[in-house]
Amino acid sequence: MNVDIVCVGFGPAMGGFLTSLSKQLVKEDGSPALDSAAAPGMPPQVICYERADDIGFGVSGVVTPARSIKASFPQLDPAQIPMAAPVQHEKIAYLLDPVGASRRSTTLRLADALVRAGKWALPYEHHAVNLPWTPPFLQKHDGLVLSMGQFMQWVGGQVMGSGTVQVWPSTPVASPLVEDGKVVGVRLIDQGTDKKGNASDGFMPGMDIRAALTVVGDGPVGAIGRQLDEQFGLPAGNHQHDWAVGMKFVVDLPAHVDLAPGTVFHTFGYPEPEIFGFMYVHPGRIASLGIFVPSWFDSPVRTAYRYLQHWMLHPYLWRYLEGGTLRSWGAKSLQESGRRGEPHLAGDGFVRIGEGSGSTNVLTGSGVDEAWATGTLLAEGVVELLKAGKPFTKENLEQAYVARRRASWVEKEARVAEKARDGFQRGVVTGLIGMGLTGLTGGRINLPGKPLPPHARVPSLETYYRGKLTAAEIAIIRAACTASGQSLRDALMDRVGWPAVPLDGKLLISHQDALLMGGKVQAPAGYADHVVFVDEATCEKCQVKICIDACSGQAIAPGAGGVPAFDREKCVHCGACLWNCSQPHPTNPERTNIDFRAGAGGLHSAEN
Repeated sequence: MNVDIVCVGFGPAMGGFLTSLSKQLVKEDGSPALDSAAAPGMPPQVICYERADDIGFGVSGVVTPARSIKASFPQLDPAQIPMAAPVQHEKIAYLLDPVGASRRSTTLRLADALVRAGKWALPYEHHAVNLPWTPPFLQKHDGLVLSMGQFMQWVGGQVMGSGTVQVWPSTPVASPLVEDGKVVGVRLIDQGTDKKGNASDGFMPGMDIRAALTVVGDGPVGAIGRQLDEQFGLPAGNHQHDWAVGMKFVVDLPAHVDLAPGTVFHTFGYPEPEIFGFMYVHPGRIASLGIFVPSWFDSPVRTAYRYLQHWMLHPYLWRYLEGGTLRSWGAKSLQESGRRGEPHLAGDGFVRIGEGSGSTNVLTGSGVDEAWATGTLLAEGVVELLKAGKPFTKENLEQAYVARRRASWVEKEARVAEKARDGFQRGVVTGLIGMGLTGLTGGRINLPGKPLPPHARVPSLETYYRGKLTAAEIAIIRAACTASGQSLRDALMDRVGWPAVPLDGKLLISHQDALLMGGKVQAPAGYADHVVFVDEATCEKCQVKICIDACSGQAIAPGAGGVPAFDREKCVHCGACLWNCSQPHPTNPERTNIDFRAGAGGLHSAEN
């Protein structure tokens, strides 16, 4: 099929692009304002393919300054969007360890002792300190609390209601079409295959969608963006070594909680010092809450789900959550390299927008607003080229889009933030000081640190638990877990002092129940597995299978011969396995031994 513009991924960046573009394709009388090359006499034919089974399915819950969103919708009333609210109140809290199991440095232990002893005269309550001041670079005044699922469904209605754009959910894109170094469109995923991709009953090869311009906004683990990175490489000096997995719940708060919509909590310090938390209150006594587990958390058992439960049980948070009920649950990978993770933004026939294009601000922790802005900047450039009748060459796209982006506030603020998190490579305290210095000096002062690929910094179990467990004890636990087909995470966490989670059947539930009650995970038959272990011999020798412990949906489990088993019926498409793998790719040390391909299914929740 031939179209003028084909788009991959329907997230906030694509929402910004299609919102801005759709307003300029036809005149008020409905006649074309711009001409289509694919369908003469019509406005440009624009089609967007989204992997998830509906627009808005995926992970969300954000607080955003919303500058670019408000510019696109000048008369925006948050009440029009389910679960949206203006930011009313912001708090940052440092959480101390109430159970004694957290791995804290000597510096943090001393600081905690001084806080508890009242030596610093800080507002200490419920094993936490409310910071008396929020740095300006972290403030979201005049912003919005959103459910991105609900917001993207609202945006989708606006875009498709214009009659100028088609958005097709449940349509994974398998690969870009590249001819002589030029992207000429995309190929959709094959249907009617077995799990290995072999033709089966009802086989239908993926359709080729040819277009003059391919717009890629499929996020940090999107198959098309990563294939383009492999094809064209990254700009000199850039890397994508910093990652995080965000895991979250959407919760009905108990009746006694009267937190106002637009209340925002951010936390750090617990359950491990490297883990950050958030809680955003929506209208209707609903809250989005969760944690971020970063790649520089040097633990070989990064189990986000159990850490999330311990975080919720912290007395500072549990006073609001006790008696609450789970509505939905999910997880998402975040590309945390920011500006230094930027790929080539334009080439012959293609452009990159959104998080996968390196737009996230790693100082302010803001990504939605920046992603939306990259889409609107691209729309301006595309209209300029269409009006001038110029082809979508690399040179023209760099002048029309990349130059706009370089001159924008997105670029200016990304440059300030570029080295903000380098200090975390040397420790949590160093990282926090580094972020503070970067923010308060406008990026002029940073603390150095060398980001490494996650697999290059993962310690062995024996090294990580030195001083708490002996090698012999770890060997016994490993043998018992291997024999029972269980992962190591719970056995090890139990052994070093993490208490059992008091399951209540409502909010504190097992990981499996979260999949059933809150995940709403579905995976249609007839598609190949999208998680592939590249070199099975490498898996067999691996002693630190983070892919199992870090899997958000328990879709990766111990398998025969040491090769993990993948069950896509449980996969939420968070992509955590892609960067949490502890082994390098056999031919490319910048990649891991896991390939995350295009695939169908995933979460079925427009709240989460």
